[in-house]
Amino acid sequence: MAKIIQGNFQTKKKKPARKAILKNPGAAYQLKISLLYSKPLIWRRLLVPAAMKLSRLHQVIQLCMGWTDTHLHRFVIGNNFYGPPDPDDDWSEIKTLNERQFKLCDLEGYIRKRCMYEYDFGDSWQHKIKIEKVAPVGENPPHHPVLLAGKRACPPEDIGGIPGYEDFLEALSDPQHEEREEMLQWYGSDHFDPEYFEMEEINRILKKMK
Repeated sequence: MAKIIQGNFQTKKKKPARKAILKNPGAAYQLKISLLYSKPLIWRRLLVPAAMKLSRLHQVIQLCMGWTDTHLHRFVIGNNFYGPPDPDDDWSEIKTLNERQFKLCDLEGYIRKRCMYEYDFGDSWQHKIKIEKVAPVGENPPHHPVLLAGKRACPPEDIGGIPGYEDFLEALSDPQHEEREEMLQWYGSDHFDPEYFEMEEINRILKKMK
């Protein structure tokens, strides 16, 4: 069976799978979202309702990581792509399933095997999503997402992916770096703390996501 490669993901061309039987629809998942290839690792730990749709998970990831949702995105779960509806998808060799039609509990088995989230196909910010725990029905699962923990700030948008971000940090850390002033002018500020993210404010916004 021929393989199709797009961006940095590789998958097999196949007919879209039907939804799996709902599993744990009233439970909650503890997820770890890790930005691949970041050193030290940039990550977030979330508790989300199992019945959350992928389209809403996209919004949660954007907020918790610190992205601005100004670029395209997609999920790669199992051997399928999921993303926003695309009117041109009928002409594409790679079919993208509508993320608005699938809940996490629909896809739990596939998520455990392989779950990636890619944001900005140019910079290609790739995130690994792992189900760490399942809070069973009856244990008062949250009605909205909760940010439990995390480490380090999100890179600036349009920085050029992980290599560009590493160059950015190197320039900022060295007052004598020849590209430092140019980098600061591009960024629009003379201060960037790679260790900081605002957990309390994020949770305040997440509380409104019911």
